[in-house]
Amino acid sequence: MSEPTYPAARTVAAHVRTHFARHHQLARDQGRTDLAPEPSAEVVEGIINAAFWASLRREEGRSPKISLAFVSPELAGQPLTFESWLPLSPAGLARLAPAVERPGIHLGVWPDASGELGVWGTTRRLPPLAFVLEVVTSGLLVIKHRSESFGKFVNVAVLEGDEVKIVDANGTLLPGCPGFVATLLGVDSGSTAAKVNVLVLLAASMRAHGRGGALLVVPSANQIWADSIITPALYSVSPPFSELAELAAREPAARASHEWQEDLRRAIDALAGLTAVDGATVISDRYELRTFGAKIVRRRGSQPVERVLLTEPVDGSPRTIVNPYQLGGTRHFSAAQFVHDQRDTAALVASQDGRFTIFTWAEKDDVVHAHRVEALLL
Repeated sequence: MSEPTYPAARTVAAHVRTHFARHHQLARDQGRTDLAPEPSAEVVEGIINAAFWASLRREEGRSPKISLAFVSPELAGQPLTFESWLPLSPAGLARLAPAVERPGIHLGVWPDASGELGVWGTTRRLPPLAFVLEVVTSGLLVIKHRSESFGKFVNVAVLEGDEVKIVDANGTLLPGCPGFVATLLGVDSGSTAAKVNVLVLLAASMRAHGRGGALLVVPSANQIWADSIITPALYSVSPPFSELAELAAREPAARASHEWQEDLRRAIDALAGLTAVDGATVISDRYELRTFGAKIVRRRGSQPVERVLLTEPVDGSPRTIVNPYQLGGTRHFSAAQFVHDQRDTAALVASQDGRFTIFTWAEKDDVVHAHRVEALLL
């Protein structure tokens, strides 16, 4: 390539290789034989280099959006294969980008007969643990792998210019980490994985609509949470709307169907769309919609929330105590106050600038815990 080397590519390559080697070994120990190939550090560095310089180019005035997958055509289901492989070059990737920018389409990358990495075609299907690099926008890359959970990839690292964020999967083992944060990090909790994935998909859809929003998850067993909402709410729902709840409760065999997956995506996007309305959307822990556009108020007799524990599941990120106003505006403060007053709830808050925070109550620390997770949702 004529472009210079992107320094962050070499910085992160060894870590990414180690991540995939560890996950492949765990899968093999469980008897899995259908895995994608493990990428070497050289492969990782080469793909990152090409993708980064491609991201800085323009095609018809637009930044390219590309997803690259390290996989051979034989492991890619029903691939679209080029008669002649294309070189893995920034110019070539940028030219191809308009054809493959829709979600779910990946450019397949594999060594050609000479051992050089080339682009052999496109695919919509990837084997488990396939290395994927997504160009989100100019200078912003996300390294991820396909997980076993429906509708999601697990982020491994985020590269933005000279800033590298390496996701710390061990952070999920800290006390008080919500199950759906663990799922975002790729630590599925056995039989509960399908349940928490609903919140993962809701979080991703909330972030995608770009308008900002707040989603409160409240217990089905009681109505105490209503003490923290101004009543009557303008958009109360009666009876509770249960479409998403019914889809989530389907038997595992039914969830394998394409029809169920499409119905779930539509229900997720419809509910996430309600969070764009000013105020908070309230759902039960069974995913029944209770109200949206609700105004949060401090519960009578409760003290204002003054401190929040802030963490981000990224290597080297500290645990810090901050004032809730340092996290954002009124939406963040209201969510922190709600969880402070209603400690068996959770609040998911999306900002218009792409930040995403999940508020829960940390019993051990006796404080509201703010989990910054936008690095997991890109």
